[in-house]
Amino acid sequence: MIFFYAPKACSFASHLALEHVGAKYEAHRLDFSKNQQRDDEYLNMNPKGRVPALLTEQGLITENIAILAFIAQSYPEAKLAPVDDPFQFSRVQAFNSYLSSTVHVAHAHNYRGYRWVDAEDTHSIEAMKAKVPATMTECFQIIEDTMIEGPWVMGENYTICDMYLFTICQWLEGDGVDINLFPKVANLFQLMNEDSVVQRVKAKEIS
Repeated sequence: MIFFYAPKACSFASHLALEHVGAKYEAHRLDFSKNQQRDDEYLNMNPKGRVPALLTEQGLITENIAILAFIAQSYPEAKLAPVDDPFQFSRVQAFNSYLSSTVHVAHAHNYRGYRWVDAEDTHSIEAMKAKVPATMTECFQIIEDTMIEGPWVMGENYTICDMYLFTICQWLEGDGVDINLFPKVANLFQLMNEDSVVQRVKAKEIS
C-alpha cells in the first residue's frame, strides 16, 4: 500500500492507524507549500487533490472516514472498531462523520476561506476567520458533553475515533480555543500524546 499524506493535515489520523496496526505500507509526503497535491501525477490518481489517500491492491481509497474504517476492518485483531457489531460500528462512523463534515469544516474557515468565497472578498474571509473560535468551541462542547464516554470516545476501548479526534485537537490552539475548557477531551489528548505510536508518527511526519 502507498499512503499519501501532508504534515499537520488531517491525514495524521489515518497515518496513525496504519502504524498502530503494523500495516506494511510506503508513506509518500505531499508538500502543500509547493502545491504538490495539485501536481498532474497526483490529480490523475486522486482528482480531489487532497489527503489522505491510500492506494491499495484493489484501488484508491480517499477520505479519513473510509480509510480508518478500511484499516479497522482489515486488521480486526487490532480492535480499533467494533466491526462485528453493526450498531456500535455505526456509532464510530457517526462520530467520525461529525468530525469530518462539521468540525473539520469549521476549522477550515480559519485557513481556507477561499473555498467558499472569492479570494478577493477579504471581508467575508476575515469574517469567517473571526467566527472560528466560537464555532470550534461549540463543536467541542458538544463532543465533551454528549459524545465522549471516557476515557476514550467509545468508553474503555481505544478506537479510530480517538485517532481522528486527537488529530483535530492538535489544531485547537491555532483556532484560538483552549482545550482545557473540555476536561474529557483534554484527558484523551494527554493520554494520546504519551503514546509511543503517536510519538513515532509525529517524528516520521516532521523528519
